[in-house]
Parts: sequence; structure tokens; C-alpha cells
Amino acid sequence: MVTGDQNDVEVLLSCLRAAGERTRLRLLYLLSRGELNVKELTRILGQSQPRVSRHLKLLCEAGLLERYREGSWVLFRVRETGIAGAVLRLIGELIPPDSAEVERDLKRLHEIKQVRADAAAKYFQKNAAAWDKIRSLHVAEEAVERKFASLLGDEPIDLLIDLGTGTGRVLELLADRIGQGIGVDTSHAMLGIARDNLERNGLTHCQVRHADIFHLPYDNASADVVTVHQVLHFLDDPAPALQEAARTLKPGGRMLIVDFAPHELEFLRDGHAHRRLGIAEAQMAAWISRAGLELVSHDVLPPESGTPEEGLTVSIWLARAPAQAGLTSSIPGVSIKGVGLP
Repeated sequence: MVTGDQNDVEVLLSCLRAAGERTRLRLLYLLSRGELNVKELTRILGQSQPRVSRHLKLLCEAGLLERYREGSWVLFRVRETGIAGAVLRLIGELIPPDSAEVERDLKRLHEIKQVRADAAAKYFQKNAAAWDKIRSLHVAEEAVERKFASLLGDEPIDLLIDLGTGTGRVLELLADRIGQGIGVDTSHAMLGIARDNLERNGLTHCQVRHADIFHLPYDNASADVVTVHQVLHFLDDPAPALQEAARTLKPGGRMLIVDFAPHELEFLRDGHAHRRLGIAEAQMAAWISRAGLELVSHDVLPPESGTPEEGLTVSIWLARAPAQAGLTSSIPGVSIKGVGLP
């Protein structure tokens, strides 16, 4: 039964009217699995771009979808709050996932994501040896690292998990204040360089592992700190990765996230495998809240030159898990019990 004022009823009716069409239901179901652009949706649905655009326009007008521009791309995502969010959750539960049409759509979506993943893997394989240099092309990394370390303070860290560890630089940076450090990455090339770096510096209390950040092989409430340094802009959908990371945090545990602020440098998408051109403050705050964490601080470090062409603005977010109880994963299909530390 719908409760609330008459305006709430009108919003609900508007959502239901907009969703009540086959193609629009397919669009909502697909976008509930991550952000997509019109070109990608057209490929999945097998319909013309003008037709798909008209459906997307109606869904946005009804408040079921959000539309935002990122460089030359226009991306769409579902609205997760309020009446629209409730309607979308209900649609997700009612649409039979084993219908031929849904299975076909999901297969095409998987193919699109696989192409992206393969392109990113090739990029990391090619650039692993020069990764730290490439990363420093866009911002003064020393300033980022100083701020990064200062936000964690001198509080002891028994276990730190570094997501998308790359060359293991975060483990090196924080090695003197952690009992055990574990870096995870999906790139074997990156992991090989990280192992060499850790061994060369005698950091025997730090290790790296091949693992998927969306399905971490670690127990609930096992980590004191999780770090996510310049990783999220490579992901199709960062929210589930942050939720999974939050699951591993102890009560009161901290998560430190570093990424670029919104920018317009398209070459990073085409030449450096970036999926998104920076992350807005409001978007990150929503992801952190959705993961069940409290946003403690947000710091912004502009490029020393002050011009985007010579450096990118970096955002650093510090979040904390609730002190009263541990967190569990809210990602469908992810067990709330990990397999422990390797």
C-alpha cells in the first residue's frame, strides 16, 4: 500500500507508467547492473540509437534514471533512492532472469564488459614496468603520498589490504606502520613487479596476491585499513568494489580512497584505459554511504601548475566503518564468509 502525500502517489504512477513498456524494462534491468552509454545500450538491445534515446529520455523524465555527461560520453545510471529506487528494486526482483530475452541481453552486456576488461589488461601488461612514471605524469605524486600517509596518522595497523596494488607502492609507503600488508591485483605483470619491489626493499611482512577486488578472499571484519589508490576510474561500476572492500573492514576500520577529480581529458580514456574521467564529490559520497561507511574527510590536491593540461586534480577520501558492528557484503552472489588470509 502506498503511503504519504498525493505527490508521492503521482511520482509512483509516473514511474510505473514509464517502466510499463518492454524495451524500457530491458533498459532498467541492464542499467541496474552498472552505467552504460547509448552506444552500448544500442548494441545490446539491437535497436536504433534514436529509438533507444527516446526510451532513455522518458525514463529520465520519470526519475527512474539519471543522465550525466563525462567528457564526450553521456552515461546513464539507475536512481537508487526514494520511490524510484523502490520501483527499480521491485522490477529487478520480478523480471525472470532465465527468460530468453534477458539471457540474451546479459550475454551481450558481458561481451561488452569483457572487451573493456581485455583492453585494460593489455594496457597494464604493456605499461607495468613504467607504471609509477606514467601515474606521475598527471599529478605530483609526492604530495599525494604525503597527504595519504598523514590521513592515516600514527595509529597501529595490524592488517592493511591495498586494492589494485599495481607496483606495490602503497605497501612500500606504509610499510613502517603496518603489521601485515597485502596487495591484490588482477594483473600478473603488475604483481611480478610489486613482488620484486617488496623483496628488494626487504619488506617481508608485505605480500601481493592475484585476486578480484569484487570478490576478495578475506574474512569479514579482518582488515584495519583498506586502501584504493587510483583504481576506481578503471572500473565500470566502482560501487560493488567499495561494498566488498567495506565488508572486510573491522568495526571502526578505515578506508582511504585516492582518485582524480572530474576532468575533460579524453586521451586518458582512449590511451590509458580509463573508464571514467574522474569522480565527483557527490558521487563518491553516495558510494561510501551505500557501502555502509561514514565519510570522515575529503581533501582536494590541485596540480601545482594550476592547469589541467599539466596535471590533474586529485581527491582523497577517508571513510570509517561503524564502530558498533562489522559490515557484511550487500553484493548479490557474494558470500558473507571469506576464506581467511592466505
